[in-house]
Amino acid sequence: MSLLPQLLFTGIGIGSIYAMVALGFVLLIRSANVVNFAQGEFSMLGAYAMVILLTGFGLNYFVSLGLAVVCMAVFGVIFASITYWPLRDRGQIPVIISTIGATILLSNLILATYGPSPEVLPGLFDGAGFLVGNVFMDSQYLTIIAVTAVLVGLQYLIFEKTMVGKKLQATSQDKEMASLLGIPVIAMIFGTFAYSAALGGLAGILVAPILFVSVGIGPLIALKAFAANIIGGFGSIPGAICGGLIIGIVETLGATYISVPYKDAFAFLMLLAVLLVRPQGLFGERIAEKA
Repeated sequence: MSLLPQLLFTGIGIGSIYAMVALGFVLLIRSANVVNFAQGEFSMLGAYAMVILLTGFGLNYFVSLGLAVVCMAVFGVIFASITYWPLRDRGQIPVIISTIGATILLSNLILATYGPSPEVLPGLFDGAGFLVGNVFMDSQYLTIIAVTAVLVGLQYLIFEKTMVGKKLQATSQDKEMASLLGIPVIAMIFGTFAYSAALGGLAGILVAPILFVSVGIGPLIALKAFAANIIGGFGSIPGAICGGLIIGIVETLGATYISVPYKDAFAFLMLLAVLLVRPQGLFGERIAEKA
C-alpha cells in the first residue's frame, strides 16, 4: 500500500504524455474533422530532431528544444500539404488511409537512417529528483506534468475563450459556411496541423529521456493516445486529458501488481471496459450534440 502514491505519481506522469498526444488528435478532429494516425510519428520525429540538434550539432538544450518544436511545426504544414489537402474533398477514409501510409513511410525512413538501436536523450534537469514523504518526485516526470498542465490550460483558453477557437470549431462543423462568414479556413486548418505536430514533437522530446528515442516510440504512444480519445469521448478536450491520465495510471498499476509483460495490454482492456459501459466515452455528450 505504501507503494501506491509512488505508482500514482508515475502513472500521472506517463499519462500526461498520452494526454498531450491525445490533444493533438482532438485539435485535428475539431478543426479539420480528421483522425491523424501519424500523430505518434510526430512524437518520434520531434525526439529525433532533438537528438540531432543537441548531440549532433552540440546546441544548447533550450535552443535545441525550441528549434525542434519549430521544425515540427513546419513539418506539420508540409505533412498537411501532402496527406490532407489533396484528399480533403474525398471524405474522411482516404485521409485516414493517407495518414496511415505516412506513418509507415516515416517509420521506415527513420529506421533506414538511424537503424533499430535506441538513442539516448538527457533530461531537462541534471538532478534525478527529490523525496516528498515516501514518494520520489522524478524531475523528468515533474517536467512532463508541469508542461502538460500549461498546454492543457492554453488549449482550453484557445478553444473556449477566444475567437480563434470559435473559428476552428466553425471550420470543423461546416467549412463552406465558415468560409462565407470570412473565416480563413485554409489558414485555420494548416495552423492546426502545425500546432498539432509541434505538440506531438514536444511530447516525444519530454518522454524520450524515460523511454529512449527509437522508431517504436511513435506507434506505441499514438495507439494509447487514440485509446485515450475514445475513453474520454471522441473530440473532447477534457475527455482526452482524463483518458490519457486513466491509461497512464491503469498501465502503471497493472504492470506493478499484475504483469509487466502485459503492461501495454491494460490500456486496451480499459478501452474495452469503457466501450461496454459507456460507448460514447466519459465526456461523449458533445459528440451526441453534434450528431
